[in-house]
Amino acid sequence: MNDKFKDECGVFGIFGHPEAAKMAYLGLYALQHRGQESAGIAASNGERIVAHRAMGYVADIFDQDELARLMGPSAVGHVRYSTAGDSTLTNAQPILIDCAHGQIAICHNGNLVNAWQLHDSLVRQGSIFQTNSDTEVVLHLYARSQASSVEGAIVEALSQVRGAFSLVLLTPDRLIAARDPHGFRPLCLGRLDGGWVVCSETCALDLIGATYERDVAPGEILVIDASGTHSVTPFPPAPHAHCIFEHVYFARPDSQVFGMSVNEVRTNLGRLLARESPAEADVVVPVPDSGTCAATGYAEESGIPMRMGLIRNHYVGRTFIEPRQAIRHFGVKVKLNPVRAILEGRRVVLIDDSIVRGTTSRKIVKMIKAAGAREVHVRISCPPTISPCFYGIDTPRRSELIAATHTVAEIAKHIEADTLRYLSLDGLLASVEPHAGSYCTSCYTGKYPVPFPREHEPVG
Repeated sequence: MNDKFKDECGVFGIFGHPEAAKMAYLGLYALQHRGQESAGIAASNGERIVAHRAMGYVADIFDQDELARLMGPSAVGHVRYSTAGDSTLTNAQPILIDCAHGQIAICHNGNLVNAWQLHDSLVRQGSIFQTNSDTEVVLHLYARSQASSVEGAIVEALSQVRGAFSLVLLTPDRLIAARDPHGFRPLCLGRLDGGWVVCSETCALDLIGATYERDVAPGEILVIDASGTHSVTPFPPAPHAHCIFEHVYFARPDSQVFGMSVNEVRTNLGRLLARESPAEADVVVPVPDSGTCAATGYAEESGIPMRMGLIRNHYVGRTFIEPRQAIRHFGVKVKLNPVRAILEGRRVVLIDDSIVRGTTSRKIVKMIKAAGAREVHVRISCPPTISPCFYGIDTPRRSELIAATHTVAEIAKHIEADTLRYLSLDGLLASVEPHAGSYCTSCYTGKYPVPFPREHEPVG
């Protein structure tokens, strides 16, 4: 089950709540799906910021004693999967520094395509980096700014970076949210007991009982302090390029991102997939959990009943020890188990959200056939993935993406499916109407809205 695009990161910020660190802890719990490598929280008592971060899951990092140390009415938090920089504690966030502008902690979701050019320039000018994360570049630019205010220094720093960023930043007396002009990654604003919350997805608002107010707009810098909220849009306007893969796979289905229900978009993907690629079959089976919403839509549209023919073990950790004696498809079997009573003797429509390398899809198809299925017709609720992402998703090189180097017929043969069909790009965009023109589809088209340095171009 490792043959998936990796979630990027999740950010959370809260201002004006007596238990800010505990609210941040709960918010990160809700955002755990966006990153499982490391997590951290920084809290301010109005005068000083204190931070704690570690490798692992949120529940493993924070206990009552640690949260009690993070006192104050404002906090920011982060869950991370590395898309730029190594998976080490050094790169965990929030990153907290003290400079001429005072203390500041930063949490970043996205990827800065010109980070390493800026990094090299800063090093030549004498900067000393503690991490190899693109996020630290923003802090160096901020610390070097001669602007007279914190807000001015942030604007100056962010005006020099290119790419995707949804940021929450904490100073001793204010919370700041910022989103790149294209709006690649989601970021929303909520209210809680007179305070303010900023986070990657609305599911985090739901968990703590906060009320959704609006999205932080692309290109907006929102400052929250004791006097309220203050918003500026200092960047030149740019065409919106929301990441459509948030709807396909990343975001939780109970969230609203980019102003749309993730559950409804994914269900629509399945409905459209059924219209475009019907199958003569007896049962629709999702690959849990990412294929469940699309499978619901496919079943509704096709009239074929949906059954949970694959059961997922939700208690599997990030690693497990394999026995010395080989067990066929061990890794997939640990996480998924077929229900023979549902599959045996039946023609199965298997619904999944994507195929990356094809290795896991091949194992799942074999598993279903071994459980007695007569036929397996694979249906994918997005177009073939042919290009890497450079805006905050960890994707393989182009040469590792099976759809970049193989035809659909060749992929079907490789995964041993009786048939294989993908949703068309038009179908994908129809699922987010009337906002289709606001989305980035570079992983399906190879057309990138923000240029990146030549050495980072996708290669075969």
